[in-house]
Parts: sequence; structure tokens; C-alpha cells
Amino acid sequence: MSVGPVIEITGDGSHTLFLPELEEHYHSVNGAIQESMHVFIEAGLHQSKQDVIRIFEVGFGTGLNAFLSLLESDASCKIHYIAIEAYPLPFSIIKQLNYVDKYSQEQQDLFYKLHEVEWGTMQEITPYFYITKIYSDLNQLDFDSIKPVDIIYFDAFAPDKQTEMWSQQIFDHMYKITNNEGLLVTYCAKGVVRRMMQQSGYETERLPGPPGKREMLRARKL
Repeated sequence: MSVGPVIEITGDGSHTLFLPELEEHYHSVNGAIQESMHVFIEAGLHQSKQDVIRIFEVGFGTGLNAFLSLLESDASCKIHYIAIEAYPLPFSIIKQLNYVDKYSQEQQDLFYKLHEVEWGTMQEITPYFYITKIYSDLNQLDFDSIKPVDIIYFDAFAPDKQTEMWSQQIFDHMYKITNNEGLLVTYCAKGVVRRMMQQSGYETERLPGPPGKREMLRARKL
């Protein structure tokens, strides 16, 4: 009998989930929100100067990366967000997460709306943020159906926990759907992952990691 995810408090006071069957957390135990901000928003989204940005997220999970991205969207930065998830979390768990506690009721409602929208169709969350959630395993995805994107948030579980998500074939697919000058960002800094990205065609760089982690990776398609 599998045990469901357990809510835990991380170093910055924000929640993460622990999966006993994988012995893995959804986010850094040193701080869930600060990890997402550092890796995906600051090293990824903030590096794009386009008026309309297409983002592809590997691992929708708690919706934290999508919510933080939504908060960055406005008239000068419209976002089309595509997220894939094979194991959606029950809404009963989502309602217990504290990511939205400091925000207005309107912003809280937007976080829950991200989780309530239908799968498989583009949905407007605000006039500046559209999302398409794909209910699928990444290895089963028809990548020809994905229009090129400007930023990839690669937020799968760690390579030693979910090996099949960190293969050369996957990074070849990632490269194929990345626009020229597009970015891929991930919390992982393993040498084998960096070499697979380079084999796919990306130029890679190691960046300082979020609190508790020395490095992260950012890849660019030239």
C-alpha cells in the first residue's frame, strides 16, 4: 500500500511534499519558494526580454513554478505556459500548501485556478497568462505537438530517483522544442546531465545554486 505525499516545512518557511515511496522531496528542504525563485524565475524567466514568452515545465507538481511565473506576467511580459505532469496531486493537498498565505485573495484564487483548469486545452488564467496542462508521462509525449518554447523549467525528480526522465533522448527532445537563444534551467548540476545537454547541442553553464546547493545548470540553444 503506497503512502501519499507528506507536507513538510522547508528552511524558508514554505511547504514542500515528501514522497515516502521515492524518498524524495518536491523541493529543496532549505527553502521551496527561494529555490523556485532562484533556479526558474531569476536564472530563467528574468533572462528573457521578450514581450511574449513560451515556457515548458517538466513536472507541474505543486504548481509553485507556474504560480511564481504568473505573478511575473503583465502587459509587458505575457506568458504562455505549458506544463506536463503524469501524477497530479489531489486538490485536498493543494489547499493545505502555504505558498499563497501572504498574497491577496485574488492572487490566492489564481493559484487554485491553475490546478482546477482542464487538462489538454489552453486556458486563460489572466489576460497576461495562459496555461496548457498536459496529463502525460514525459517519455510518452508527442513532442511534435509542442510548439517551440523560449524557456524550459526542467524540474523532474533527481536523476537517481527518476532516471528515465534524465536520458539523452529526453534532452534531444528538449533541444528540438527550444527556440534559438532559448534557455533550459534546472536545479541539477551533475556532470553527466551537463554532458547530455551538450551532446544535444546546448551551450551550458554552471551557476551558483540556491541556498543549500553549490551549483545549478543553465543551457542555451545558440
